[in-house]
Amino acid sequence: MWRWVRQQLGFDPPHQSDTRTIYIANRFPQNGLYTPQKFIDNRIISSKYTVWNFVPKNLFEQFRRVANFYFLIIFLVQLMIDTPTSPITSGLPLFFVITVTAIKQGYEDWLRHNSDNEVNGAPVYVVRSGGLVKTRSKNIRVGDIVRIAKDEIFPADLVLLSSDRLDGSCHVTTASLDGETNLKTHVAVPETAVLQTVSSLDSLIAVIECQQPEADLYRFMGRMIISQQMEEIVRPLGPESLLLRGARLKNTKEIFGVAIYTGMETKMALNYKSKSQKRSAVEKSMNTFLIIYLIILISEAIISTILKYTWQAEEKWDEPWYNQKTEHQRNSSKILRFISDFLAFLVLYNFIIPISLYVTVEMQKFLGSFFIGWDLDLYHEESGQKAQVNTSDLNEELGQVDYVFTDKTGTLTENEMQFRECSINGMKYQEINGRLVPEGPTPDSSEGNLSYLSSSSHLNNLSHLTASSSFRTSPDNETELIKEHDLFFKAVSLCHTVQISNVQPDGIGDGPWQSNLAPPQLEYYASSPDEKALVEAAARIGIVFIGNSEETMEVKILGKLERYKLLHILEFDSDRRRMSVIVQAPSGEKLLFAKGAESSVLPKCVGGEIEKTRIHVDEFALKGLRTLCVAYRQFTPKEYEEIDKRLFEARTALQQREKKLADVFQFIEKDLMLLGATAVEDRLQDKVRETIEALRMAGIKVWVLTGDKHETAVSVSLSCGHFHRTMNILELINQKSDNECAEQLRQLARRITEDHVIQHGLVVDGTSLSLALREHEKLFMEVCRNCSAVLCCRMAPLQKAKVIRLIKISPEKPITLAVGDGANDVSMIQEAHVGIGIMGKEGRQAARNSDYAIARFKFLSKLLFVHGHFYYIRIATLVQYFFYKNVCFITPQFLYQFYCLFSQQTLYDSVYLTLYNICFTSLPVLMYSLLEQHIDPHVLQNKPTLYRDISKNRLLSIQTFLYWTILGFSHAFIFFFGSYFLMGKDISLLANGQMFGNWTFGTLVFTVMVITVTVKMALETHFWTWINHLVTWGSIIFYFIFSLFYGGILWPFLGSQNMYFVFIQLLSSGSVWFSIILMVVTCLLLDVVKKVFDRQLHPTSTEKAQITETNSSIKCLDSMCCFPEGETACASVRRMLERVIGRCSPAHISRSWSASDPFYTNDRSILTLSTMDSSTC
Repeated sequence: MWRWVRQQLGFDPPHQSDTRTIYIANRFPQNGLYTPQKFIDNRIISSKYTVWNFVPKNLFEQFRRVANFYFLIIFLVQLMIDTPTSPITSGLPLFFVITVTAIKQGYEDWLRHNSDNEVNGAPVYVVRSGGLVKTRSKNIRVGDIVRIAKDEIFPADLVLLSSDRLDGSCHVTTASLDGETNLKTHVAVPETAVLQTVSSLDSLIAVIECQQPEADLYRFMGRMIISQQMEEIVRPLGPESLLLRGARLKNTKEIFGVAIYTGMETKMALNYKSKSQKRSAVEKSMNTFLIIYLIILISEAIISTILKYTWQAEEKWDEPWYNQKTEHQRNSSKILRFISDFLAFLVLYNFIIPISLYVTVEMQKFLGSFFIGWDLDLYHEESGQKAQVNTSDLNEELGQVDYVFTDKTGTLTENEMQFRECSINGMKYQEINGRLVPEGPTPDSSEGNLSYLSSSSHLNNLSHLTASSSFRTSPDNETELIKEHDLFFKAVSLCHTVQISNVQPDGIGDGPWQSNLAPPQLEYYASSPDEKALVEAAARIGIVFIGNSEETMEVKILGKLERYKLLHILEFDSDRRRMSVIVQAPSGEKLLFAKGAESSVLPKCVGGEIEKTRIHVDEFALKGLRTLCVAYRQFTPKEYEEIDKRLFEARTALQQREKKLADVFQFIEKDLMLLGATAVEDRLQDKVRETIEALRMAGIKVWVLTGDKHETAVSVSLSCGHFHRTMNILELINQKSDNECAEQLRQLARRITEDHVIQHGLVVDGTSLSLALREHEKLFMEVCRNCSAVLCCRMAPLQKAKVIRLIKISPEKPITLAVGDGANDVSMIQEAHVGIGIMGKEGRQAARNSDYAIARFKFLSKLLFVHGHFYYIRIATLVQYFFYKNVCFITPQFLYQFYCLFSQQTLYDSVYLTLYNICFTSLPVLMYSLLEQHIDPHVLQNKPTLYRDISKNRLLSIQTFLYWTILGFSHAFIFFFGSYFLMGKDISLLANGQMFGNWTFGTLVFTVMVITVTVKMALETHFWTWINHLVTWGSIIFYFIFSLFYGGILWPFLGSQNMYFVFIQLLSSGSVWFSIILMVVTCLLLDVVKKVFDRQLHPTSTEKAQITETNSSIKCLDSMCCFPEGETACASVRRMLERVIGRCSPAHISRSWSASDPFYTNDRSILTLSTMDSSTC
């Protein structure tokens, strides 16, 4: 029973053995001796709470806050001893804070439960009782046979049993798991591959024995024992048989698989980090400040207690005639009396700790988070998606980011490859609207005669030609040109491992290289997105790959079908960096087509335009395009015979097979004839380069963490501006041992130290990273910190999280932000201080488990530079202001004890004590924290270096905190002693000559205090709206009206009314009005003078921008049209009227930032406001 309770609360996972035995279709042995293993269900849980653990878990998290725990102690003290104030004054606010926070966090978790229910309730089909049964995803049990149709996502980790293909193979894309968009082939064991119907699968008797779940996506070991005709057949199972939850079935009509890992035991779920409570840096600072104030509180209580007993050492003060002690008081223990008095003073001064701060902060975060969803600049029109806030606790953390860790595929890119340019026999071509257009005149034609490739009429004249006709009807030069292009695109169409879903109908390609888009039903699926883009480009040009059947590849050239026999595939590997195919042409010739990186293909070439192509490849690379070189070789019958023999020997060798194959590949891929090069764009999302550059300008380091290949990742990093062409790229890849890794790291560290000028970029792969993190963390971190950009490729999901954790715990304790769009990014999103999910094409796992979700990477700049900046400024001022006004509130109470013999008499009425933080001073700071814009949003977004002004939690530094605290103490001294000296002994204050009493004096101090702290908030406000005016001046008016009603009427439900007629009597004195004005001005004048001097002598970049913004007269409705300085007020009014009636003159419009602007020295074209058209205003 106890174990069940612990499991329900999430503290004790079920006991597991080292292996699991799964009976397919849950056909257990009938001998009665077998006890089935217990497996969890298929529910995915991303929420933090359950019905059972919400109350204890939420209370535990809330009482970790110093203020909540402190007020709980105070409440208990008030219950146990006789104190000056009622327990309700502490208990009620505490209950309100706990309840509001619990409701907010419960609501956010309820949204996560809804998302989980959507996933867990998805319909699936399972084989039960000889038929297909429709059920929900959460009802899948380990051992169930599940049917998955094309384009569906696997609901659990399945072992493939069969597919609609005879060989039992299927194609899967794992983009949402590891970021790779290429197709992966999975195969079933031969004995189950033939079972393609529900009835045949229902008769299957088999058992799977496999390891317990583990997070490694690429590792799986098991075996299947199949019972057939009274004998058992054992087949090994590996990763090629495992279909992972979150992956998607492609290019296969349907498959059947048996569930072996379900729910939170799937590899996808194991790569999630457990969802922990994230706490912002501001909240940690608040706890630190609360501890300091707790020390101040305890010190004041101790001083007051000691002074009380020092004063009472004199007999006349110990027991005066008007306050005789009881017999019990005389006989009580002195130690107990001391403790009791200490606790009483603690309760009297406890308002110095602002419990209402947490209520206001919770409301500010919750209400402020709606502004992100309402921001139209974060709305993506194409997909209709707006920004989402899943956790409002971290709003201000968006303004503190030091590191951004981003996924590549689907986050920086659109997850689409597009063919852009090519070089054929030394000539460069661009694809424009599906047609190849040369960049200049052909070598053998006149200046004015463009290539036939750009002449549609000429193309149509050639449409009747076929590849085998040798193009005899064309002029000689064009015949040669067509033959070269024909061979180039034939190589592109044949040298690949592309799969095709269905056969292309006749009629495709009515002219060579003309725009002929394939019908929608023709779908290519490739092991590499580059291959798919190239084959699709060849189809648009007119050479269409139709598909392959057994050992034949079919290509349709100008409407004529040609079949090439596929003899050998020389697979791609990272050492050779190329792949080749050997085919037999219809004419009987045996040809090798090769493609690969220029560094691996060009050295193998002996003919063709090598130098021109090399120049073209460099030009393509400078544009950020992914390049491949294409070459071919023709074999004589004797050469091919030798090659075929050597390949067979190498592929059947039992020893050193990989080395022998590599040697044979090198032997075959030589003496190549260069055909040309291709340039493919991995299409970046809009404004990715500008966003990364802006992040860098803001002082944020950007790391790219991807599961993609090294070459692909580097190419995208260059194209998106993460790596610059001038950057010195350092590599830590393919490390085999700890010693080798350590030596390489030391070499990199030396290179960085010796070169002080060049910016460095680091590339590290997953294997080398594991070695580096094992024993060389410090050395690795030293190298990383000295690099401007870091790229980690071939990363497993948990490795991404481990890298982020390493940065988080480094000595600088930086704030980290992770951005991703797939399930493989969930762990790093949950590990980082702030997790951003991209609502992309790889599902919604990342968006569901993130703190914030946006539609595109480019929105990150506004999220950080505007929303993050505003949220941090607002909450930093909110926190400091709360401590300030509570110091102002309680310090006069402490000073008053010196004048009442430390009798624990309160200075303020109990109603004022309760309402000070709730009503009189709460709304102005709340509205400030929601609406304040200390600088125009456009300025913040276009000047990212302003982000540096708030980095490292500068506005909540100990110096700033001490300034606000000292300011509070100084104002409190002015309130108290100003009131005391001005009217303490003045008998002329009232017309009848009476003097002020205790409650009148306290009310005067309280009145000055309310006005001062409210006007202080007004001085901090830069952005005034009617709401700010209403709550600021309305709070002061409300205080006066409330006090008049409270003290002017005898309320029957009040037992005693100390304040009756006090406030009316106070305001009847002209001297009181004069003293109120004098004290308020005295308090705020010093603060105003300090601000003026600071802004003139030591202005921050933000303050300079405020001055520039004011001087620039930014007056257009969208604050982006800027005009010359030095205009008169009348000119401003006239200009405003002109804008209203649509006459904003372009001649007056200029950049808002002059060349002398001190903030930016480079990239002004990206980061400043450009000249605008008048229609913008």
